Amino acid sequence: MLTRVARALQEPLRLLDGYPTEEGTFDEAVARDGALRPPATAALTAVARHPLSQLAATVCADAADAGVCFHSIDGDQAFAIDPFPRVLAATEWDAIDAGLRQRVRALNAFTADVYGERRVVADGVVPARVIDTAAYYEPAMQGVQPPAGIWIGVAGLDLVRDGEGRFLVLEDNVRTPSGFSYALAARRAMVAHLRLEPHDRPVPLDGLGELLAATLRAAAPEGTRGEPRTAVLTDGETNAAYYEHEWVAAELGVPLIDAWSFDPAALDVVYRRTDADRLDTDVGRRLLGPVRDGSLAVINAFGTGVADDKLAHAYVEAMVRYYLGEEPLLPSVETFDLGDPAGLEHALDVFGELVVKPRAGYGGVGVVILPHAQPRDVERTRAAVRANPADFVAQRMIMLSSHPTVVDGRLAPRHVDLRPYVFLTGQNEAHVMPGGLTRVALDEGALVVNSSQNGGAKDTWVLER
Repeated sequence: MLTRVARALQEPLRLLDGYPTEEGTFDEAVARDGALRPPATAALTAVARHPLSQLAATVCADAADAGVCFHSIDGDQAFAIDPFPRVLAATEWDAIDAGLRQRVRALNAFTADVYGERRVVADGVVPARVIDTAAYYEPAMQGVQPPAGIWIGVAGLDLVRDGEGRFLVLEDNVRTPSGFSYALAARRAMVAHLRLEPHDRPVPLDGLGELLAATLRAAAPEGTRGEPRTAVLTDGETNAAYYEHEWVAAELGVPLIDAWSFDPAALDVVYRRTDADRLDTDVGRRLLGPVRDGSLAVINAFGTGVADDKLAHAYVEAMVRYYLGEEPLLPSVETFDLGDPAGLEHALDVFGELVVKPRAGYGGVGVVILPHAQPRDVERTRAAVRANPADFVAQRMIMLSSHPTVVDGRLAPRHVDLRPYVFLTGQNEAHVMPGGLTRVALDEGALVVNSSQNGGAKDTWVLER
């Protein structure tokens, strides 16, 4: 009698027997008629060579043995990797890549303008209140001109796919985005177990360290001789992404420092990964002088949070048109400016169809998905928005795409998003890590993919041409 693995080897599609597709949801690997999408064929065939539960456990164990985890004061949290990779065709990725580079260039130009002439306000493109009420707007950075004009050295944008299969930008993360080393860790854990033919292999991620190194070199102050003196600034093990801080320092061969263990005068570039990302902190006050006089570059610069403010997101497509003179290649999820009376009225008219978020929130905390909420919670949220509209933003609910995910030894659909990473090596020179980190909500029906809310990750393949 053939074993389950042998049967799967003969017919990988049997792993998808009974796999459900949901009306209004785009599945990344399975079409509505149940056919496997062609880019996913090699991945499914490779996964089918293994018992699913065993493969999932082995991949996660390998990551844990390599020290890949999320840190907290309550102890380390495992980095959960689902073993069925998400796969993007080369042509599809080309369009995403171009849209990401365009968007981050515009966000960098916006940040420079905010702390410079504010032409975007004078010309009526973005209201002044969007900037002045942003939680991470830093008045002390006014007039600062970072070396090479790089405010946003590293960006991590959150992309979702709607029911028609279109990629949309849900959020722009440009303060201290994390996760690129976790994407690399997922790749390493997967390639150790999935045997692929050369023509089926994804674009490698070997150049990730050099992308980051090139960004930090480009940010060095004018007149820097030779390789810039660089360090990674961390909070230490209390930071959830401390694994990544250690990885970056080791990959670049630079010191890993905390707020009290360095002399700013001994450095040219600081890669800032501390959660103390405000200037009214001990580390901020230590760095402000060298940053303002141009002797020290900080990536990402203090004050970049004005560009990933959830209300600013409503205006990013306008920023692309204004600063670059181009039509946006990656549209935003529709975002309502509730501080604008017309925007508030429109949002209240369709309130039950929206997702409401605290303007300064992160990690999915405080998010209310109104179509899935209890009536009392909808009304409570409506009252809070009416009372303090400027404290919230509202977005159209997008039913996140799904992907086959190993659950109890079988493949079941779970919702996913995508966080790709963009590296600026100049005001108009952007490079994108191929693929990024696919995040997956491991609970059935869940739409919040954050690791703090039972989220995991998938290796993300961009196929070679």
